Amino acid sequence: MWQIYSDGPYIASKVFDIELEASAVAKGIDGRFRSGLLQGKTVNVKFYAKREGLLDIREDALPDYFLVLAGPRPRAMTSRGEDRLWFIDWGFLFHAASLQLHLRERAVKIGVATGVIRQQWDLAEMYPTATNTTLTLDANQRRLLELFSSEPCSAKTSAAIAEVAFNAPE
Repeated sequence: MWQIYSDGPYIASKVFDIELEASAVAKGIDGRFRSGLLQGKTVNVKFYAKREGLLDIREDALPDYFLVLAGPRPRAMTSRGEDRLWFIDWGFLFHAASLQLHLRERAVKIGVATGVIRQQWDLAEMYPTATNTTLTLDANQRRLLELFSSEPCSAKTSAAIAEVAFNAPE
């Protein structure tokens, strides 16, 4: 059977050892962590081309965690006419129920573009700075995320790491 996923969940599955759901349209979750302290916990992976402080949250289908991969911060007040390239400069892990509680306490409208304050993003950051140690990245995971950085690296290094990481048999 063919499985089709967007790039964010697929890349997260390889980097963070996540077993993706059999159906890419599973309500509220993309998969479950296969190993480590979060083994068996559900996760919804979000990829945002820019780090803008917004998070898509479905209250009717909360996972255990939101794993957010984001590109660089926007350089201007508006991104109109700006390219949204596929970069990963930041990684965040939010405990969904705790975040939901915090948002409700602040009377924030929860939905497609939920505004999450910077303090919450800072507490959830696991890459490049490991503020949130719920999911600690090893050296290989950091190298894999660096492949998608907006900061340039050598094509030879990038190709060598990608070959080992993404073409290895499961």
